Amino acid sequence: MIWKIFLFLLLVFVSVAGIAFPIVENPQYWYEFPFIPGLGENAKIIFFHVPTAWLTVIGFLMSTIYSFKYLRKKNLDDDVKSYAAAQLGMVFCILATITGAVWAKFAWGSFWSWDPRQTSIFALLLIYGAWFALRSSIESEEKRATLSAVYSMIAFITVPFFIFIMPRIMTGLHPGSIPTNPNEEQVSPVINFKMNGNMQLIFFLSLIGFTILYFWMWQVGYKSMLLKEKLDKQLIRG
Repeated sequence: MIWKIFLFLLLVFVSVAGIAFPIVENPQYWYEFPFIPGLGENAKIIFFHVPTAWLTVIGFLMSTIYSFKYLRKKNLDDDVKSYAAAQLGMVFCILATITGAVWAKFAWGSFWSWDPRQTSIFALLLIYGAWFALRSSIESEEKRATLSAVYSMIAFITVPFFIFIMPRIMTGLHPGSIPTNPNEEQVSPVINFKMNGNMQLIFFLSLIGFTILYFWMWQVGYKSMLLKEKLDKQLIRG
């Protein structure tokens, strides 16, 4: 219970700090963030957008790990854990897409412009959306678990490419992409920017808080699924 209170207070602090702390040219106080050319007030999205993208990778990675464990031991509990992780990965992937679209509206003037980063995360949504469709179309537990595990392991190969590689080798507007026009500082994305100590602290606290939240949600998720399966089996037998 204590850690849940700590998590709640941590997320509240990160949310308030990430939204309310001002961005100024020359920070002098602990609650001030530095002005980042090309981002301005939009830089605050980093406290929410990056953690959701990070947990997308964690969710799909855990799904793949438990898929591998299932193929080795054929324990259906591992399939349930894989499924719970993939569900959260999908949820955070959607949240990363939404927060990215909101940032794009203020930075680029449009929610969606098919930037390489937006295109890559949309591809992930399609790939894992097909995974959920595959699971829902198979009734046999063993067959569903086996096919899902194989699909999950193959699908995860695309995650590093779409998240880390593709957006950095193509021209685009998203920070970290190759500039569309290096001579126009206001139009080109921010390639390298520096956060001061205060901003780094809030950023890493946000990562820590959201990561703890993820693992708590994952534990609750797969345990509830196991309980539901047991209840369903008891109802069938009864």
